[in-house]
Amino acid sequence: MNVKAMVAASVTLLLWSSAFAGIRVGLAAGYTAGHVVLIRFLSASAVFAIYAAVRRIAVPRLRDIPFIAVLGFSGISVYHIALTFGERTVQAGTASLIIASAPAFTALIAVFALSERLNRFGWLGIGLGFGGVAVIAFASGHSPSFTYGAMLLVLAAVGTSFFFVYQKALYTRYSPIDMSAYFTWFGTIPMLWFTPGLIHQIARVPVSGTLTILYIGVFPAAIAYGAWAIALSAGRAGVVTSALYLEPVLAIVVAWIWIGEVPHLISILGGALATAGVIVTSLWGHDKTVPNAVTVYAEAPSQEG
Repeated sequence: MNVKAMVAASVTLLLWSSAFAGIRVGLAAGYTAGHVVLIRFLSASAVFAIYAAVRRIAVPRLRDIPFIAVLGFSGISVYHIALTFGERTVQAGTASLIIASAPAFTALIAVFALSERLNRFGWLGIGLGFGGVAVIAFASGHSPSFTYGAMLLVLAAVGTSFFFVYQKALYTRYSPIDMSAYFTWFGTIPMLWFTPGLIHQIARVPVSGTLTILYIGVFPAAIAYGAWAIALSAGRAGVVTSALYLEPVLAIVVAWIWIGEVPHLISILGGALATAGVIVTSLWGHDKTVPNAVTVYAEAPSQEG
């Protein structure tokens, strides 16, 4: 990986990893989960609006708009609403471990939706991934037990998996950053449901909490996509995307430094199991002559916290 790609990828991963802790900070400041996700994506939408005004992004074909809207709902609305509500009861590092298992869900969805074939290593990897998620979910509460928040995070992983399975076709006609803008705009629309009470809550919550939410909207949810596009264009995609395996580790470190959270040891072991499953599925689970769902997941604009 050359220096330009390395720097861009490092900046992207740090920003994405910080979002998990940022969500927890916004919730601890007194915001409801609905208001956290709404403020975050109103600010992200504003950044993309500025980008669109400066760059004059491509207008999608009329026939593509419903498809883009559905993907925006799955990858932005479902993913981020479930993630934010899930983090009410699940630590930031633990949440990142569950989200890191999304490629395993992507591979399974591709088997049924795209008739993709897996060999025995592919099914072994998916089994390891799901087993890791189950272990993480079991350990995500204050004591080992399944929690509602963990189930929401699994829903977030499923939502982003559908998003990555189906978005690839759009990148033959549109740039990734342009699509990120449209996905964000369409995905923000359902979040307007959380508008009631927003002004009152902004007035009574400490400014530091509001600034944190603005940060995770402007930087991890918007600007990081540009840095990721630079990283992919400047370096080899396979090498660059392999850095995504570091995201849960960085998220745990950031959460530890920023808000003093350390995941339960069982969660870390489950995360290692889930990551091993993703690696096995990615490297040995498919026919190497055919692009697979995990490769599609990695080479598309990734999901942050």
